[in-house]
Amino acid sequence: MKAFEKYLTLVVLACMIIGVLIGQYLTVIPDLLNRLTIAQISIPIAVLIWVMIFPMMLKVDFSSVKNIRKNPKGLYLTWTANWLIKPFSMFLIASLFFLVIYQNLIPSHLANDYLAGAIILGAAPCTAMVFVWSQLTKGNAAYTLVQVATNNLILLVLFVPIVGLLLGVGGFTIPWMTLFLSVILFVVVPLTAASITRTMIITHKGLDYLDQKIIPKFSKVTMLGLLLTLVLIFSLQSELIIEYPLHIILIAIPLIIQTLFIFAITYFSAQRLKLTHDVAAPAGFIGASNFFELAVAVAIALFPINPGVALATIVGVLVEVPVMLLLVKIANRTKGAFKQGTLATETP
Repeated sequence: MKAFEKYLTLVVLACMIIGVLIGQYLTVIPDLLNRLTIAQISIPIAVLIWVMIFPMMLKVDFSSVKNIRKNPKGLYLTWTANWLIKPFSMFLIASLFFLVIYQNLIPSHLANDYLAGAIILGAAPCTAMVFVWSQLTKGNAAYTLVQVATNNLILLVLFVPIVGLLLGVGGFTIPWMTLFLSVILFVVVPLTAASITRTMIITHKGLDYLDQKIIPKFSKVTMLGLLLTLVLIFSLQSELIIEYPLHIILIAIPLIIQTLFIFAITYFSAQRLKLTHDVAAPAGFIGASNFFELAVAVAIALFPINPGVALATIVGVLVEVPVMLLLVKIANRTKGAFKQGTLATETP
């Protein structure tokens, strides 16, 4: 695991401090971000998020979907956890904490903002980061690839209606056109561009060239894009963070509970289904982690004047690495409880 990924939580904290300082002492930057918008979407932040998402999509081989019929149980489990359980359990857990348990701790308008952010985060399952967690548990790389690819394709269809449904249930006014535009801008465009780029590079240079030369270079770009995005977003939320610093901890608690809950359901369901460990562990990681780049982008696009929404999605970035490393340890220590066998060497 790379040092940047391992210490991502500390990196996010550093970005938060820098962003807050910019928001307080260099107000020209957040003012400029608020002016440079199209359809309520900040152009600079949109560009940076696209810079983060494109390299992630470049790692995904969508041609692997053709193997979907081989050993499908692990795929069915992942789809069920990600799209039939995770968004709705996030809504219930977040509602319980923000609207009931925190009733006297968080102002009602901010509680609603944090709930909206949690809803958006819960409907965006992980993409490329799951390859890191899978590798740390010696997961089946080929099967993990198919799981990620199919979930990205499902996201194209289900993300908008699920987010719209849960936001509606939560009493939020839904700007449908902005929601659709966000998915097109932050999923369809980079996914299409990455797929075309991947095909062209493999055709002319080969897969090894892509994996060993191109993707490592893009990883550095992704890191830079993430850092700048976080700093800019925190600069826009500096007033909120200074006024309510303890809210970051309060937001983190239900997000951590949700992460542990989804992992437990998926992981132990895989055991009951007698899946091998190298499929079960990545399945749990895909459900437990989040596509936070998309969540942050959609939060900003849908609620540009509600900084608490984006803040809730960013707290997801803050807690993800330490929680996922804990789950990696759990998965490695419980490996003996799972079936070992031929699936570990098969492509789905």
